[in-house]
Amino acid sequence: MNQTLSEADQKMDKAVEVTREEFSAIRAGRANPSMFAKLTADYYGTPTPIQQLAGFTAPEARIILVQPYDVSAMPAIEKAIRESDLGVNPSNDGKLIRCVFPELTEERRKEYIKVAKTKAEEGRVAVRNIRRNAKQTLEKLEKDGEVGKDDVTGAEKRLDSTTKKHTDVIDELLKHKESELLEV
Repeated sequence: MNQTLSEADQKMDKAVEVTREEFSAIRAGRANPSMFAKLTADYYGTPTPIQQLAGFTAPEARIILVQPYDVSAMPAIEKAIRESDLGVNPSNDGKLIRCVFPELTEERRKEYIKVAKTKAEEGRVAVRNIRRNAKQTLEKLEKDGEVGKDDVTGAEKRLDSTTKKHTDVIDELLKHKESELLEV
């Protein structure tokens, strides 16, 4: 029973971490290399994360310079950035790919807030699914006669408090991201 609860807690921690990573990819004013974390480029016929193909630097708040380790990968990296949802048109000077991010408009900020809310809801759903699976495991233990009803009831209360703790963390992350996006 304790193993089921600790496994659920670890999985919920991972769900919160995934949500945090999703939020870091949403741009709020300052461009950062983590925005490119989910992008993949076709490198010799294999989809490869562009963070493995290039180095990233941010010389200014709205500019990211992408320096491919292999110059032959440049067109693929450029195409991956152009086709992404980053809203940027990369320019290439033969050695570097320059990504200049447009100034965030009020409308774009509101779009990003909607995206952040969707990501937060996905994180909360993941946490609730983990809770449901753990609860089913506890009920099965009770049904099989391995533990008593009182033990399962106590374990379910602990599971509920763990679930609430993790959903509260996601809500806090969302609140922080919203205030970051609304900050001009």
